[in-house]
Amino acid sequence: MLLIPCPWCGPRDEAEFHYGGQAHVAYPADPAALSDEEWARYLFFRDNPKGRFAERWSHTAGCRRWFTLTRDTATGVFEAGAGA
Repeated sequence: MLLIPCPWCGPRDEAEFHYGGQAHVAYPADPAALSDEEWARYLFFRDNPKGRFAERWSHTAGCRRWFTLTRDTATGVFEAGAGA
């Protein structure tokens, strides 16, 4: 089980959180101009690196805020992240 450091509530059990996926994914400037393949790539394709990875998390059983954390996917260890 992961111990996730909420910037507002402190470290909490993984069960209190909802994973929001890869952080810093920009919304397409003109989504109507995208082909079906390009739209599918935006919706479903994300990086899957081994090592440091920025992720979005929501503390659903606590403060209910979204925040970004960097996690090492090989070890599961979280680093300090930017809030909001």
